[in-house]
Amino acid sequence: MIGILGNRRFAALFSAQVVALLGTGLLTVALGLLAYDLAGDRAGAVLGTALTIKMLAYVGLSPVAQAMVQGVPRRAVLVIADLVRAGTALCLPFVTEIWQIYVLIFVLQAASATFTPAFQATIPDILPDEADYTRALSLSRLAYDLENLLSPALAGLLLTVLTYNALFMGTVLGFAASALVIARTTLPRVGGQAAERPFRERLLRGARIYLATPRLRGLLSLNLAASAAGAFVLVNTVVVVRGVYAGAESDVALAMAAFGAGSMAAALALPRLLHRLEDRFVMLWGAQGLVALTLGLALWLAVGDWPSWAGFLGVWALMGLAYACVLTPSGRLLRRSAHQADRAAVFAAQFALSHACWLVAYPLAGWAGVRLGMGPALALLAGLALIGVLAARRLWPADLPVAILHDHPDLPADHPHLRAHQGRRRHAHPFVIDDEHRVWPTQG
Repeated sequence: MIGILGNRRFAALFSAQVVALLGTGLLTVALGLLAYDLAGDRAGAVLGTALTIKMLAYVGLSPVAQAMVQGVPRRAVLVIADLVRAGTALCLPFVTEIWQIYVLIFVLQAASATFTPAFQATIPDILPDEADYTRALSLSRLAYDLENLLSPALAGLLLTVLTYNALFMGTVLGFAASALVIARTTLPRVGGQAAERPFRERLLRGARIYLATPRLRGLLSLNLAASAAGAFVLVNTVVVVRGVYAGAESDVALAMAAFGAGSMAAALALPRLLHRLEDRFVMLWGAQGLVALTLGLALWLAVGDWPSWAGFLGVWALMGLAYACVLTPSGRLLRRSAHQADRAAVFAAQFALSHACWLVAYPLAGWAGVRLGMGPALALLAGLALIGVLAARRLWPADLPVAILHDHPDLPADHPHLRAHQGRRRHAHPFVIDDEHRVWPTQG
């Protein structure tokens, strides 16, 4: 897997991702401390509102931003978005009111909603070979998991000698370093006439391609399953560890480390696994594993007490493994479901729609945990994940062919697409939704 870093352009982009992730991790810790300074016991409500603002920005602004920057060189988009994030983080140490946090978080996450889909759409252009791209996806998953482990540790180390405002400066440096690395990297030009389309078509094109493609409708359903189970882990781990196991803050970190370790194990295994097995098989088994683990733990609590501490950590590790099996291959589906000119739009659609699932799952996990108790909350989220799995199995058929036989009765005889297939109106090729193929064939 590490051999993929021999590609200089990918190595540069990966290093930009790593430093930006470290900056984001420091921001998370510093923001919590700032909220506590300003709001005291209401800090949790402040952070919850900030998280909601983040999700709303991701869901609402990602397609809009993508439509607005079509035609702009991708390197310029990425650099400007990073500089906006750095400038916003630079303002955070001077915040004196809670509403100022909300405004700055909205601006920062709007820039992230622009940066992330464009960044993700660039990687398959740099790594056209699917095996290389799969290794890149696994390496990216490892980077996210390692950031979750290392950023709190780095923040704790810095806080022994500095105030939390210094962590915001670390965030600024992370985004600035990312911008510098990307500015020095040559990125492929995106072809096509996407920028010449009307704004409304650019805005909706990614979602139209996404929702018209069976494998991507299945992916959306699997995103729902992953967010349902993942939301319980991210929202309620601290409550379970501190309240049930009477653990310390370090035990909360250990539980999240167990989840991350499972995710990293999956990321290490997936390049070889996906070489032998279909994406659908791996992702469905991962989602079904999440349903089994959450529902099994709910049933365990219905008839007894929580498992031992070691057993709990084992369940969280298995949750992380299943979670990564669902999410890591998603880039492969997006890559093969759109032409290069449409990839940014499709990645933006995935970014918005997947975060819409989290926007449902996060408050549900928190509300159910408080109002119903942890066992019923697990059962409720397991039911939501099961709905996602069943929908994915129906929407993404197992026998979906790559090359599909279809007709073009509406195209003129001299159309370039027909000429590329020796003038045959009825032909087969790897099928992608585009201007010549607006609906998915339901029959040969």
